[in-house]
Amino acid sequence: MNAIVQQEARAVAAQSQPIDTSPFGRFLAAQQAGMSLDQIERMMGMQIEWEKRESEKAYNAAFAAFKAEAVRIFKGRTVTDGPLKGRAYAELHDVVDAVTPALSRHGLSASWKLTRDEKDWLEVTCTLKHISGHAEVVSMGGPPDAGGAKNPLQARASTKSYLERYTLKAICGVAEGGDDTDGEAPPAPVPLELLAPAREAAAKGWAALAKHIKGLTEQQRQALDPESYALKKAAKEADAAKDKQA
Repeated sequence: MNAIVQQEARAVAAQSQPIDTSPFGRFLAAQQAGMSLDQIERMMGMQIEWEKRESEKAYNAAFAAFKAEAVRIFKGRTVTDGPLKGRAYAELHDVVDAVTPALSRHGLSASWKLTRDEKDWLEVTCTLKHISGHAEVVSMGGPPDAGGAKNPLQARASTKSYLERYTLKAICGVAEGGDDTDGEAPPAPVPLELLAPAREAAAKGWAALAKHIKGLTEQQRQALDPESYALKKAAKEADAAKDKQA
């Protein structure tokens, strides 16, 4: 009788143990189930490929949601001399400040790495990574910026900053916006209470966005018009992500 009780206690204790989902834990479980080493290797390979696909799906969904936010980058600095005097542009921190909050909301983060550091050439690689593990990269290179009486260190730092700015914009698919409206007043900002639901619909695809817009009043549609291009683009990208996952 005691032996039966002890056996049942061991069974209950085994069931209450947390499942080890590490590669080694899975290997032991498969081995205990009687699988051969070849079968285990194939199973582990299938598991790795499945996890990669799931990670990519999560990245695509997060990136589509990020794009639906239609991040705007404003040109915060103006050239003070030279042939481009008076031209406005965004510095690196302007781009970082604009995209980072939206990226973080969707589990995305960007980082850079100097992948080539030669005397006459620098290359920067920007990585956009999702918390699921999937990442995409963009690389760009150029010579040290020796203009403007810079010393060698300043020339390299200038090029590095330039490459970081443009690789970040490239991988995020964003562009700078300025205050050049050809003499016309800039459009009024879209109220957040109107824009947020539209962005959520766009993140689900074209059909969801069309349904959402159809339910708006004519006045609401007109107020949303300044963001129409960004919303349509985000919806198309969401549909493309779904097609890729299928």
